[in-house]
Amino acid sequence: MSYVVLARKYRPRSFEEMVGQDHVVRALTHALEQGRLHHAYLFTGTRGIGKTTVSRILAKSLNCVGPDGQGGVTAHPCGVCSACREIDADRYIDYVELDAASNRSIDEIRELIERAAYKPTVGRFKVFMIDEAHQLTKDAFNALLKTLEEPPEYLKFVLATTDPEKMLPTVLSRCLQFNLRPMAPQTVAEHLTRVLEAEQVPVEPGALRLLSRAARGSMRDALSLTDQAIAYGGGQLQEASVRAMLGTVDRRHAERLVQALAARDGRAVLAEVDGLRDRGLSAAGTLEELARLLQQMAVEQAVPGALDETDPDTEAGRRLAPALAPDETQLLYSMAVHGRAELPLAPDEYAGLAMVLLRFLAFPSAEGGAARSAAPPSRSSAPLVAPAAAASVAVPVVSPRGDATAARAPAAASSHTVAPAVPAPPVAPEAVRPAPA
Repeated sequence: MSYVVLARKYRPRSFEEMVGQDHVVRALTHALEQGRLHHAYLFTGTRGIGKTTVSRILAKSLNCVGPDGQGGVTAHPCGVCSACREIDADRYIDYVELDAASNRSIDEIRELIERAAYKPTVGRFKVFMIDEAHQLTKDAFNALLKTLEEPPEYLKFVLATTDPEKMLPTVLSRCLQFNLRPMAPQTVAEHLTRVLEAEQVPVEPGALRLLSRAARGSMRDALSLTDQAIAYGGGQLQEASVRAMLGTVDRRHAERLVQALAARDGRAVLAEVDGLRDRGLSAAGTLEELARLLQQMAVEQAVPGALDETDPDTEAGRRLAPALAPDETQLLYSMAVHGRAELPLAPDEYAGLAMVLLRFLAFPSAEGGAARSAAPPSRSSAPLVAPAAAASVAVPVVSPRGDATAARAPAAASSHTVAPAVPAPPVAPEAVRPAPA
């Protein structure tokens, strides 16, 4: 028997097996139990989070007949009747999946509409599932509108897309929309633990953390990476082998960079960059790991004790938080995040990494800035221009003819307005009498 990949082998076959989409499961379960079924559903979200899986479970719920063949619409499909088994095997005649990425023209949609005119062959409902629906052409969307708005009572539409903003508003308004969320790393790790226990594959906790983080919220990606890691590790998952497979930068490199930058040690920074180059580790991955560490440091600085002390990934953030001032942490985090966009423009990625890190050293440290602001002004910093009060005294200039011209005040460097000079008081007559002989 051929090997079945983990993503297919452990695809959920009922709403109870769905992981990380409780809001969607709850809404659909209540609708099925109460008989409040919409004629068109739209599932949105990133790749590998369960859009197609939910569509298949919904189709089974609508067509399940139970183990005894007497069942009806249910929120808990039996999984053993012919309808459930054939939908799981992707060969149920009344469940049609159309990939709009490769069947996007109006001709395919017209053919689908023609098939909608016929009642179900064996099931209770026909279910048409259009995957990547945003890739349909505008003409195809327009041809689908009437049938999508008023389908026959035996027909249900399910649309799935990773980019709902590209879909026509007239299509969105005709569908009941559910947004499937990316999985949290903890949720992914817990599901991988159950899968690996069923597969009897030994695993280290650090390897699980790396895989769940690398999946970026996609359970299918997590299971595919796990398949690859099992093959790479020879049937077991060790943190070192998973890190080597993923090319993930060890947290210790980011820690050494933070320590070197905090000490303003440019030589240590360049030595660490050279070490990354020798090991062939990604410069972008280094900045990503550095940003993750700085984020934890910033949280610890702003809200001491907010980081989970039981999480080993936060230990370095708590320990290094005092190494930098809060404003320096924020500055370095911004440089690390935005520096990734500069790497493709650099002569090579490691030169770009070095420049991003050395840029931080070009800024004065918080301690140095405070010392400069507290130091008394030196004599060399005294103003070269006399005070405004002294500059306001106008000196008359005598022309060659002997008459006094208007006083010309020198151009003032400051914006302060000079007050007009006050005239001297008149001289008393007694003061000008000639002295007696």
